[in-house]
Amino acid sequence: METKPPVPLAVLVGIQMPEVDDVAHQASLEELGRLVKTLGYEVVGTVSQKREGTGAGALLGSGKLAELAALTGGTGVVGSMAPPPRSKARQRFEGAGETTPPAEAGTEAETGTARKPEFVIVDHELSPSQIRNLERATGAQVLDRTGIIVEIFHRHANTREAKLQVEMARLKYVAPRLRESTGGGGRQQGPGAGESNLDLDRRKIRDRLAELKEQLEAVQRDSDNRRAARRDQLRVALVGYTNAGKSSLMRALTGSQVLVEDKLFATLDTTVRILQPETRPRVLVSDTVGFIKQLPHDLVASFRSTLTEALEASLLLYVVDASDPTYEAQLEVSRSVLREIGADAVPSRLVLNKMDRVDAAGRAALLAKHPDAIPLSAHSPADVSALRDTVIAFFEAEMVEDVLVLPYAKQGLIGEVYESARVLSEEYDENGRVLKIRGLPGAVARLQRSLAAS
Repeated sequence: METKPPVPLAVLVGIQMPEVDDVAHQASLEELGRLVKTLGYEVVGTVSQKREGTGAGALLGSGKLAELAALTGGTGVVGSMAPPPRSKARQRFEGAGETTPPAEAGTEAETGTARKPEFVIVDHELSPSQIRNLERATGAQVLDRTGIIVEIFHRHANTREAKLQVEMARLKYVAPRLRESTGGGGRQQGPGAGESNLDLDRRKIRDRLAELKEQLEAVQRDSDNRRAARRDQLRVALVGYTNAGKSSLMRALTGSQVLVEDKLFATLDTTVRILQPETRPRVLVSDTVGFIKQLPHDLVASFRSTLTEALEASLLLYVVDASDPTYEAQLEVSRSVLREIGADAVPSRLVLNKMDRVDAAGRAALLAKHPDAIPLSAHSPADVSALRDTVIAFFEAEMVEDVLVLPYAKQGLIGEVYESARVLSEEYDENGRVLKIRGLPGAVARLQRSLAAS
């Protein structure tokens, strides 16, 4: 019977800054734990310390570093990477001392010694030197918060566009963290002579980034064209923190079978579906990539097309997990990212999701604090129906009425009319079909132009 490989074990490390209270610090570590679980690792311990900053060479003080090393089986000492010099006499002495029989060497494994964690996951972005120092002291592989997020994005990307975007962000993250092998940096012969292996690796990354950028621009031109075709349609974008329930709400509003998982960043690709039951004109709903605290800037830049869905939407629905005590900080993260691309100017409504997990006192406090918010549970059909009515009412307030005269020779345009506006009445006279319509000003103007030009 084939045995599964053991689940990698990890220890979390957090630094609590003076301006961060205990609740926010604990929430951040719990979120990091969920990120690590999403990667398939098991968290077996946490080391936390209050410090003025994260600029220290080993991040932690000597006492906490020793505590961390005790968990991972490391020395707790940041030593030099260079091997210690050894005289010939010392080499002979050490060689003579190696008298342990091979059978005895395996005794420790046979006694069932507990596995040591192979990973140390730090809840901050680390410099390459900090990563190296921690690895020397702990004997474990060290990943920072950015590295974990980039790896999750890498595993969850499905479409070609998302894969290109994530590979670009991943290479930009890896490039400054490359290091020479312990065997020393050899020099290349022939083409590129004189370059070290490290220089060669970095040049390969630069070349690959240029190639990816060219491919991504071509893919994004197609995406831009698709969005341009939807420009005059009614569009709602669901935005918010990862795991706030956007995909569940998307499924409830549109009846689509989008992926719904209780994982961070379960979906990365923008999904656009029609609001159900279908209206005239149709309302398109898009589910965008979720945000998270300290979302790497390269990922924000790479997911430009996903964020453009929010920028070009007619209405943003900020979805938050109302049962999370840190929902306000999560909401600010979402708003700050969208502020970067100018989407804060788009009309928006706050949706307090997962209200079924909030008690009566909590509900009252939330509604008092956010009187204009829309409270709901994505699993309640009545709540979803009320949200749908709110969305339709928003668009109704923006619509105008007009009259179109569709000549008998141009009846082929009738499908476009019904697609772009609601037909209130329909009559016939000697000039053709007379339609009284209601729709967004842009859509009505486009229909008038189509009739004039055709």
